[in-house]
Amino acid sequence: MLAGPNLLARAGAHIAPHLPQPRCVIITDDTVAALHLPTLQAALSETGIAHTTLTVPPGEASKSFPTWQHLVESLLTQKVDRHTTIIALGGGVIGDLAGYTAAATLRGLPFIQIPTTLLAQVDSSVGGKTGINTPQGKNLVGAFHQPKLVLADTSTLTTLPPRELRAGYAEIVKAALIADPGFYDWCETNAAAMLAGDATLLTHAITHAIAFKAAIVAGDEFETKPAGGRALLNLGHTFAHALEAETGYGPTLLHGEAVATGLVLATHLSASLGLCPQEDTSRIAEHLHAIGLPTRINNLPAPHLLNHMKQDKKMQSGRLKFILTHGIGHAFTSTDVPETAVEATLRANGAV
Repeated sequence: MLAGPNLLARAGAHIAPHLPQPRCVIITDDTVAALHLPTLQAALSETGIAHTTLTVPPGEASKSFPTWQHLVESLLTQKVDRHTTIIALGGGVIGDLAGYTAAATLRGLPFIQIPTTLLAQVDSSVGGKTGINTPQGKNLVGAFHQPKLVLADTSTLTTLPPRELRAGYAEIVKAALIADPGFYDWCETNAAAMLAGDATLLTHAITHAIAFKAAIVAGDEFETKPAGGRALLNLGHTFAHALEAETGYGPTLLHGEAVATGLVLATHLSASLGLCPQEDTSRIAEHLHAIGLPTRINNLPAPHLLNHMKQDKKMQSGRLKFILTHGIGHAFTSTDVPETAVEATLRANGAV
Protein backbone atom coordinates (compact mmCIF):
# COMPACT_ATOMS: atom_id res chain seq x y z
CA MET A 1 0.00 0.00 0.00
CA LEU A 2 1.37 3.39 -1.02
CA ALA A 3 -0.39 6.60 0.00
CA GLY A 4 0.62 10.19 -0.60
CA PRO A 5 0.53 13.06 -3.10
CA ASN A 6 1.49 12.91 -6.80
CA LEU A 7 1.83 9.11 -6.97
CA LEU A 8 -0.15 8.79 -10.21
CA ALA A 9 2.48 10.64 -12.25
CA ARG A 10 5.04 8.05 -11.09
CA ALA A 11 2.69 5.09 -11.25
CA GLY A 12 4.72 3.15 -13.81
CA ALA A 13 7.77 3.03 -11.57
CA HIS A 14 5.66 2.03 -8.56
CA ILE A 15 3.71 -0.63 -10.47
CA ALA A 16 6.50 -2.25 -12.52
CA PRO A 17 7.98 -4.38 -9.70
CA HIS A 18 4.56 -5.94 -9.10
CA LEU A 19 3.84 -7.01 -12.69
CA PRO A 20 4.34 -10.62 -13.88
CA GLN A 21 4.84 -9.11 -17.35
CA PRO A 22 4.79 -5.51 -18.64
CA ARG A 23 1.21 -5.66 -19.90
CA CYS A 24 -1.87 -4.12 -18.27
CA VAL A 25 -5.50 -3.40 -19.00
CA ILE A 26 -6.89 -0.30 -17.26
CA ILE A 27 -10.55 -0.40 -16.24
CA THR A 28 -12.04 3.00 -15.41
CA ASP A 29 -15.18 5.07 -15.90
CA ASP A 30 -15.82 7.97 -18.26
CA THR A 31 -15.58 10.63 -15.55
CA VAL A 32 -12.30 9.41 -14.07
CA ALA A 33 -10.85 8.82 -17.53
CA ALA A 34 -11.28 12.48 -18.40
CA LEU A 35 -9.53 13.56 -15.19
CA HIS A 36 -6.74 11.06 -14.57
CA LEU A 37 -6.34 8.52 -17.40
CA PRO A 38 -3.79 10.52 -19.46
CA THR A 39 -1.50 10.86 -16.43
CA LEU A 40 -1.60 7.11 -15.77
CA GLN A 41 -1.10 6.23 -19.45
CA ALA A 42 1.93 8.51 -19.68
CA ALA A 43 3.42 7.01 -16.52
CA LEU A 44 2.99 3.46 -17.86
CA SER A 45 4.46 4.36 -21.25
CA GLU A 46 7.50 5.94 -19.59
CA THR A 47 8.39 2.61 -18.03
CA GLY A 48 7.65 0.46 -21.09
CA ILE A 49 4.42 -1.07 -19.78
CA ALA A 50 2.01 -1.93 -22.63
CA HIS A 51 -1.56 -0.95 -21.82
CA THR A 52 -5.07 -0.73 -23.16
CA THR A 53 -8.17 0.79 -21.55
CA LEU A 54 -11.77 -0.28 -21.01
CA THR A 55 -14.26 2.36 -19.81
CA VAL A 56 -17.73 2.02 -18.35
CA PRO A 57 -20.38 4.58 -17.39
CA PRO A 58 -19.88 6.13 -13.94
CA GLY A 59 -22.12 5.19 -11.04
CA GLU A 60 -23.37 2.24 -9.02
CA ALA A 61 -25.47 0.98 -11.94
CA SER A 62 -22.27 -0.27 -13.59
CA LYS A 63 -21.81 -2.85 -10.83
CA SER A 64 -24.08 -5.21 -12.75
CA PHE A 65 -24.01 -8.54 -14.56
CA PRO A 66 -24.23 -6.94 -18.04
CA THR A 67 -21.31 -4.57 -17.43
CA TRP A 68 -19.23 -7.30 -15.80
CA GLN A 69 -19.95 -9.66 -18.71
CA HIS A 70 -18.96 -6.96 -21.20
CA LEU A 71 -15.62 -6.44 -19.43
CA VAL A 72 -14.83 -10.17 -19.23
CA GLU A 73 -15.65 -10.69 -22.90
CA SER A 74 -13.60 -7.62 -23.88
CA LEU A 75 -10.58 -9.01 -22.01
CA LEU A 76 -10.94 -12.38 -23.68
CA THR A 77 -11.23 -10.68 -27.07
CA GLN A 78 -7.92 -8.96 -26.33
CA LYS A 79 -6.44 -12.42 -25.65
CA VAL A 80 -5.20 -11.61 -22.19
CA ASP A 81 -3.29 -14.34 -20.37
CA ARG A 82 -2.84 -15.08 -16.69
CA HIS A 83 0.11 -12.70 -16.51
CA THR A 84 -1.88 -9.68 -17.73
CA THR A 85 -2.57 -7.27 -14.88
CA ILE A 86 -5.84 -5.40 -14.45
CA ILE A 87 -5.57 -1.84 -13.10
CA ALA A 88 -8.66 -0.42 -11.42
CA LEU A 89 -8.56 3.37 -11.80
CA GLY A 90 -11.47 5.04 -10.05
CA GLY A 91 -13.70 4.95 -7.01
CA GLY A 92 -15.28 2.07 -5.15
CA VAL A 93 -17.55 1.03 -8.01
CA ILE A 94 -14.60 0.60 -10.36
CA GLY A 95 -12.51 -1.15 -7.73
CA ASP A 96 -15.27 -3.66 -6.97
CA LEU A 97 -16.18 -4.21 -10.62
CA ALA A 98 -12.63 -4.41 -11.99
CA GLY A 99 -11.54 -6.60 -9.09
CA TYR A 100 -14.32 -9.10 -9.71
CA THR A 101 -13.58 -9.02 -13.44
CA ALA A 102 -9.95 -9.85 -12.62
CA ALA A 103 -10.97 -12.57 -10.17
CA ALA A 104 -13.23 -14.35 -12.67
CA THR A 105 -11.33 -14.00 -15.96
CA LEU A 106 -9.14 -17.06 -16.63
CA ARG A 107 -9.85 -18.01 -12.98
CA GLY A 108 -7.85 -15.08 -11.72
CA LEU A 109 -5.76 -12.26 -13.14
CA PRO A 110 -3.45 -10.09 -11.02
CA PHE A 111 -4.83 -6.64 -10.35
CA ILE A 112 -3.81 -3.30 -8.91
CA GLN A 113 -6.01 -0.70 -7.24
CA ILE A 114 -5.56 3.01 -7.93
CA PRO A 115 -8.45 4.53 -5.93
CA THR A 116 -9.34 8.12 -6.80
CA THR A 117 -12.02 8.86 -4.18
CA LEU A 118 -11.68 9.22 -0.44
CA LEU A 119 -14.19 6.43 0.13
CA ALA A 120 -12.20 4.01 -2.01
CA GLN A 121 -8.84 5.01 -0.57
CA VAL A 122 -9.83 4.38 3.05
CA ASP A 123 -12.23 1.48 2.53
CA SER A 124 -13.06 -0.47 -0.60
CA SER A 125 -9.56 -0.64 -2.10
CA VAL A 126 -8.19 -2.24 1.07
CA GLY A 127 -9.03 -5.84 1.89
CA GLY A 128 -9.67 -7.66 -1.37
CA LYS A 129 -13.48 -7.72 -1.45
CA THR A 130 -14.78 -7.46 -5.02
CA GLY A 131 -18.25 -7.84 -6.45
CA ILE A 132 -21.34 -6.62 -8.23
CA ASN A 133 -24.92 -5.88 -7.19
CA THR A 134 -28.10 -7.81 -7.95
CA PRO A 135 -31.77 -6.86 -7.63
CA GLN A 136 -31.75 -8.78 -4.34
CA GLY A 137 -29.02 -6.66 -2.75
CA LYS A 138 -25.60 -5.07 -2.82
CA ASN A 139 -22.40 -7.04 -3.46
CA LEU A 140 -24.17 -10.40 -3.38
CA VAL A 141 -22.02 -11.78 -6.21
CA GLY A 142 -18.25 -11.49 -5.98
CA ALA A 143 -15.00 -12.92 -4.69
CA PHE A 144 -12.15 -12.26 -2.32
CA HIS A 145 -9.30 -11.22 -4.61
CA GLN A 146 -6.38 -9.33 -3.10
CA PRO A 147 -4.71 -6.58 -5.16
CA LYS A 148 -0.97 -6.79 -5.75
CA LEU A 149 -0.69 -3.10 -4.88
CA VAL A 150 -2.90 -0.22 -3.75
CA LEU A 151 -1.69 3.17 -4.95
CA ALA A 152 -3.63 5.92 -3.17
CA ASP A 153 -2.71 9.30 -4.65
CA THR A 154 -4.15 11.91 -2.30
CA SER A 155 -3.74 14.56 -5.02
CA THR A 156 -6.63 12.99 -6.96
CA LEU A 157 -8.98 14.00 -4.14
CA THR A 158 -8.72 17.66 -5.16
CA THR A 159 -11.02 16.86 -8.11
CA LEU A 160 -13.78 15.43 -5.89
CA PRO A 161 -17.03 17.32 -5.37
CA PRO A 162 -17.53 18.24 -1.69
CA ARG A 163 -20.40 15.75 -1.43
CA GLU A 164 -18.12 12.86 -2.47
CA LEU A 165 -15.48 13.96 0.02
CA ARG A 166 -18.03 14.03 2.83
CA ALA A 167 -19.27 10.57 1.84
CA GLY A 168 -15.74 9.22 2.11
CA TYR A 169 -15.38 10.68 5.57
CA ALA A 170 -18.12 8.35 6.82
CA GLU A 171 -15.75 5.39 6.47
CA ILE A 172 -13.00 7.27 8.33
CA VAL A 173 -15.21 8.04 11.32
CA LYS A 174 -16.50 4.45 11.20
CA ALA A 175 -13.00 3.23 12.05
CA ALA A 176 -13.00 5.45 15.14
CA LEU A 177 -16.44 4.25 16.24
CA ILE A 178 -15.39 0.60 15.95
CA ALA A 179 -12.29 0.61 18.12
CA ASP A 180 -10.63 3.98 18.66
CA PRO A 181 -12.42 6.50 20.90
CA GLY A 182 -9.37 8.78 20.89
CA PHE A 183 -9.48 8.98 17.10
CA TYR A 184 -13.20 9.78 17.31
CA ASP A 185 -12.37 12.76 19.51
CA TRP A 186 -9.79 13.79 16.88
CA CYS A 187 -12.44 13.49 14.16
CA GLU A 188 -14.89 15.71 16.03
CA THR A 189 -12.19 18.35 16.42
CA ASN A 190 -10.67 18.22 12.93
CA ALA A 191 -13.25 16.91 10.44
CA ALA A 192 -14.55 20.31 9.33
CA ALA A 193 -11.07 21.68 8.58
CA MET A 194 -10.04 18.44 6.91
CA LEU A 195 -13.04 18.44 4.59
CA ALA A 196 -12.45 22.15 3.86
CA GLY A 197 -9.12 21.23 2.30
CA ASP A 198 -6.45 20.87 4.99
CA ALA A 199 -4.14 18.40 3.23
CA THR A 200 -2.13 17.55 6.36
CA LEU A 201 -5.22 16.59 8.34
CA LEU A 202 -6.60 14.62 5.38
CA THR A 203 -3.37 12.64 4.94
CA HIS A 204 -3.32 11.84 8.66
CA ALA A 205 -6.90 10.60 8.60
CA ILE A 206 -6.39 8.49 5.46
CA THR A 207 -3.21 6.89 6.80
CA HIS A 208 -4.86 6.13 10.14
CA ALA A 209 -7.99 4.61 8.57
CA ILE A 210 -6.01 2.49 6.10
CA ALA A 211 -3.73 1.14 8.83
CA PHE A 212 -6.75 0.31 10.99
CA LYS A 213 -8.54 -1.61 8.25
CA ALA A 214 -5.40 -3.39 7.04
CA ALA A 215 -4.69 -4.67 10.56
CA ILE A 216 -8.20 -6.09 10.92
CA VAL A 217 -8.16 -7.68 7.46
CA ALA A 218 -4.76 -9.29 8.12
CA GLY A 219 -6.25 -11.14 11.08
CA ASP A 220 -9.42 -12.30 9.28
CA GLU A 221 -8.95 -12.09 5.51
CA PHE A 222 -12.03 -14.12 4.53
CA GLU A 223 -14.34 -12.89 7.32
CA THR A 224 -14.60 -16.32 8.96
CA LYS A 225 -14.28 -15.39 12.62
CA PRO A 226 -17.64 -16.03 14.31
CA ALA A 227 -17.35 -12.82 16.35
CA GLY A 228 -15.30 -9.69 15.98
CA GLY A 229 -12.64 -9.77 13.30
CA ARG A 230 -13.37 -8.40 9.86
CA ALA A 231 -17.11 -8.39 10.46
CA LEU A 232 -16.63 -5.35 12.69
CA LEU A 233 -15.87 -3.31 9.57
CA ASN A 234 -19.57 -3.68 8.72
CA LEU A 235 -20.64 -1.29 11.49
CA GLY A 236 -23.68 0.54 10.12
CA HIS A 237 -23.62 -1.40 6.87
CA THR A 238 -26.60 -3.72 7.41
CA PHE A 239 -28.74 -0.59 7.61
CA ALA A 240 -26.76 1.20 4.88
CA HIS A 241 -27.10 -1.57 2.31
CA ALA A 242 -30.86 -1.73 2.92
CA LEU A 243 -31.14 2.02 2.40
CA GLU A 244 -29.14 1.79 -0.83
CA ALA A 245 -31.22 -1.09 -2.13
CA GLU A 246 -34.48 0.72 -1.42
CA THR A 247 -33.26 3.89 -3.16
CA GLY A 248 -32.03 1.93 -6.18
CA TYR A 249 -28.26 2.34 -5.73
CA GLY A 250 -28.53 5.66 -7.50
CA PRO A 251 -27.20 9.18 -7.00
CA THR A 252 -29.99 9.97 -4.54
CA LEU A 253 -28.00 8.30 -1.77
CA LEU A 254 -24.24 7.74 -2.00
CA HIS A 255 -22.72 4.75 -0.21
CA GLY A 256 -20.93 6.92 2.34
CA GLU A 257 -24.14 8.83 3.01
CA ALA A 258 -25.95 5.56 3.65
CA VAL A 259 -23.14 4.48 5.97
CA ALA A 260 -23.41 7.75 7.93
CA THR A 261 -27.11 7.12 8.51
CA GLY A 262 -26.33 3.47 9.28
CA LEU A 263 -23.84 4.46 11.98
CA VAL A 264 -26.52 6.50 13.72
CA LEU A 265 -29.06 3.69 13.39
CA ALA A 266 -26.63 1.07 14.75
CA THR A 267 -25.90 3.28 17.74
CA HIS A 268 -29.62 3.97 18.30
CA LEU A 269 -30.35 0.23 18.16
CA SER A 270 -27.55 -0.47 20.64
CA ALA A 271 -28.86 2.21 23.00
CA SER A 272 -32.43 0.93 22.73
CA LEU A 273 -31.18 -2.50 23.82
CA GLY A 274 -29.42 -0.96 26.80
CA LEU A 275 -25.94 -1.68 25.42
CA CYS A 276 -24.52 1.83 25.14
CA PRO A 277 -25.28 5.31 26.53
CA GLN A 278 -28.34 6.99 25.01
CA GLU A 279 -26.35 10.19 24.46
CA ASP A 280 -23.97 8.43 22.04
CA THR A 281 -26.70 8.48 19.37
CA SER A 282 -27.25 12.23 19.55
CA ARG A 283 -23.51 12.93 19.79
CA ILE A 284 -22.72 10.97 16.63
CA ALA A 285 -25.76 12.31 14.76
CA GLU A 286 -24.89 15.91 15.62
CA HIS A 287 -21.30 15.46 14.45
CA LEU A 288 -22.24 13.88 11.12
CA HIS A 289 -25.05 16.39 10.51
CA ALA A 290 -22.68 19.30 11.23
CA ILE A 291 -20.40 18.29 8.36
CA GLY A 292 -23.28 17.75 5.96
CA LEU A 293 -23.96 14.01 6.09
CA PRO A 294 -27.50 12.60 6.34
CA THR A 295 -28.40 10.97 9.65
CA ARG A 296 -32.09 10.09 9.19
CA ILE A 297 -34.15 7.90 6.87
CA ASN A 298 -36.12 9.88 4.33
CA ASN A 299 -39.62 8.38 4.73
CA LEU A 300 -38.72 4.95 3.36
CA PRO A 301 -41.02 2.04 4.29
CA ALA A 302 -39.73 0.05 7.27
CA PRO A 303 -41.09 -3.32 5.98
CA HIS A 304 -39.17 -2.87 2.72
CA LEU A 305 -35.96 -2.06 4.58
CA LEU A 306 -36.37 -5.14 6.77
CA ASN A 307 -36.86 -7.31 3.69
CA HIS A 308 -33.65 -5.94 2.19
CA MET A 309 -31.81 -6.75 5.43
CA LYS A 310 -33.00 -10.34 5.22
CA GLN A 311 -31.23 -10.62 1.85
CA ASP A 312 -27.98 -9.45 3.43
CA LYS A 313 -25.05 -11.81 2.86
CA LYS A 314 -24.19 -11.56 6.55
CA MET A 315 -27.34 -13.45 7.59
CA GLN A 316 -26.38 -16.32 9.92
CA SER A 317 -28.65 -19.33 10.50
CA GLY A 318 -31.63 -17.26 9.41
CA ARG A 319 -30.84 -14.45 11.86
CA LEU A 320 -29.79 -10.91 11.11
CA LYS A 321 -26.20 -10.16 12.06
CA PHE A 322 -25.58 -6.67 13.40
CA ILE A 323 -22.52 -4.81 14.55
CA LEU A 324 -23.57 -3.12 17.77
CA THR A 325 -21.67 -1.04 20.28
CA HIS A 326 -21.03 -0.81 24.00
CA GLY A 327 -20.02 2.81 23.43
CA ILE A 328 -17.90 4.88 21.07
CA GLY A 329 -14.89 2.79 20.11
CA HIS A 330 -16.31 -0.49 21.46
CA ALA A 331 -18.12 -2.34 18.65
CA PHE A 332 -19.03 -6.04 18.69
CA THR A 333 -20.99 -8.59 16.64
CA SER A 334 -24.44 -9.87 17.59
CA THR A 335 -27.02 -12.21 16.10
CA ASP A 336 -29.32 -11.81 19.08
CA VAL A 337 -31.30 -8.77 17.96
CA PRO A 338 -35.11 -8.89 17.96
CA GLU A 339 -36.66 -7.84 14.66
CA THR A 340 -39.12 -5.70 16.60
CA ALA A 341 -36.20 -3.66 17.99
CA VAL A 342 -34.78 -3.17 14.50
CA GLU A 343 -38.16 -2.00 13.18
CA ALA A 344 -38.56 0.35 16.13
CA THR A 345 -35.16 1.90 15.40
CA LEU A 346 -36.09 2.35 11.74
CA ARG A 347 -39.36 4.08 12.58
CA ALA A 348 -37.79 6.26 15.28
CA ASN A 349 -35.32 7.55 12.71
CA GLY A 350 -37.61 8.47 9.84
CA ALA A 351 -38.91 5.23 8.30
CA VAL A 352 -42.65 4.86 7.78
